[in-house]
Amino acid sequence: MSKNIRVLRDIKARNGVNAHEITRRAYLYVARNQTLPPSVRYQAQLQLNTFGRYTRPSTVKNRCSETGRGRGIIGEFALSRYQFRLKALAGELPGVVKASW
Repeated sequence: MSKNIRVLRDIKARNGVNAHEITRRAYLYVARNQTLPPSVRYQAQLQLNTFGRYTRPSTVKNRCSETGRGRGIIGEFALSRYQFRLKALAGELPGVVKASW
């Protein structure tokens, strides 16, 4: 099955955030530091504005790795609840069994 465009976009965003995390945090620290002169803070803010869209941590969203669904995601497996159920019943998830009591 080919990857959903939403999944590909999420992967791109995660890679961008990981690649630019340290520099973004440094510029954010300088831009928000009230003890520095305003001109330095302004330059840091301008540098932050030059970063691309997919370098912001807020663009990363948990999505199902199979379908691209954005709701009802089980984080440990990166699957939606329905896909999790299908894979668990098929025995494709190690350590997951149907409950019975």
